[in-house]
Amino acid sequence: MAAAAQVRVAGTEPARPVDIDVRLRAAAKRHPGRSALQDSQRSLTWAEFDARINRIANALIRAGVEPNDRVAILARNSVAYAELIFGALRAGACVTPLSGLASPEALVSMVQDSGAKHLFLGEDYAADMIAREREMPGLAPGGLMTLGFELDARRSFEAFIADAPEASPAVEISPDHGFNLIYSSGTTGTPKGILQDRRFRAQEAQDMIAGFGLDETMRTLVSTPLYSNTTLFLFVATMAAGGSAVIMEKFHPAGFLALSQVERITHAVVVPVQFTRLLKEPDFDRFDLSSYRAKFCTSAPLHASVKREILDRWPAGGLTEFYGMTEGGVNCVLAAHEHPDKLDTVGLPAPDCDLRIVDEEARELPRGEVGEIVGRGSKMMVGYHNREEATAEASWYDEQGRRFHRSGDVGWLDADGFLHLLDRKKDMIISGGFNIYAIDLERVLLAHPDVADAAVIGAPSADWGETPVAFVVLRAGTAPDLEALRSWANARLGKAQRIAELRVLPELPRSPIGKVLKRELRELLPPAAPG
Repeated sequence: MAAAAQVRVAGTEPARPVDIDVRLRAAAKRHPGRSALQDSQRSLTWAEFDARINRIANALIRAGVEPNDRVAILARNSVAYAELIFGALRAGACVTPLSGLASPEALVSMVQDSGAKHLFLGEDYAADMIAREREMPGLAPGGLMTLGFELDARRSFEAFIADAPEASPAVEISPDHGFNLIYSSGTTGTPKGILQDRRFRAQEAQDMIAGFGLDETMRTLVSTPLYSNTTLFLFVATMAAGGSAVIMEKFHPAGFLALSQVERITHAVVVPVQFTRLLKEPDFDRFDLSSYRAKFCTSAPLHASVKREILDRWPAGGLTEFYGMTEGGVNCVLAAHEHPDKLDTVGLPAPDCDLRIVDEEARELPRGEVGEIVGRGSKMMVGYHNREEATAEASWYDEQGRRFHRSGDVGWLDADGFLHLLDRKKDMIISGGFNIYAIDLERVLLAHPDVADAAVIGAPSADWGETPVAFVVLRAGTAPDLEALRSWANARLGKAQRIAELRVLPELPRSPIGKVLKRELRELLPPAAPG
């Protein structure tokens, strides 16, 4: 096995931050027999993992992949997906993980927009995308392959790497090269590609390792999609620390709890909807979860009541909530177990985050005033891929000319410096000239004993411009009078906040990482709602 020094990271000091691939090589040399990756079908030691990603890297290089080229992946979670990520990175490529939530048309557009010459497909997506191969002329000949299953030898990933050497490739890698190109969530059109370079991920992993004591004894349970930044920030840091990852193909509450107990899991990212489902699992309290050292939550707001329940019923590892953007810049951390009086916030700005609140005229606001959240730090995206105008629109500059990222979220900082998150700017309801924040209405609804979940959107109103409409999920076994429930909520809201209509759904539409898809709720409404 080649020494770590065989990869040269141009233009950086040798030690800080250390490129992810350098850390992987060091881990494989340090403890080759320890577990690196496993799913329900396969497992790899660190020595096996290192050899596999060497073969993958060599196969990609042989196929013409050069440093900073894009390699796209569309598949469910698996060991094969994980090793392809790191094999592509070892070849110097930039990984483009695609969301299975997107339509085939949007996926084709993403492949084309990314400039990917190779696309690896899981079984769930192969038929649709192979049928559209001619719509992706940028792919190299033979560049569309299957991953984790056999369709035919011509397209087989295993055949592609079968005779590739296990020797470490000598590739000159720059920290400015892309690490991943992640497309923002969306089911129609072409989402924006968010480009993070190798420096970004190296710094992020280093911060996680130092800040949370990650090491080679950690065992991380991966239960959210590998195409998401929600997953990648801890997964990449786990591998960089030389730890072990247990990969779930698809989240299931009982399966998550069983794996946590049997595999003695120490770390996991759990999104809000998963926490809710886990706590509802009838046998939750029977599982031994004492091995946890840290539990992280991100991707969507976690209600204070759920945070309290997690701390009460699952104290091992505490609870750390991250608020941030895939684009970087904005980054807040709430150690809920250390600040039980701040559970209605998303925490304090991280040490390297300069966070501000600005008004509609881009003027900075003092603490206590509501405005858009902007931030800058050591980890920021290069920009939106092929979208210079969108990158400019998402930028705010201070008096020194330093660029901050505009989050598109609305919030305020309290006297202690904790950030209170209110709403997406685009989701803010303006009714009769008043700004209404959906989270305030949702908190009231969730305080009702019969309401399990709630989301509020603005509906068109001839009288008020917009008016709040609420969607609720009722707790099992309840059947409240909906008009009485609406009246109960309105009695606790301000006059301008009152809910005009309340609807019941069996569940709220959510993305695979748990974000409520409010655009789908809007599609359920007629063109105009009662004023």
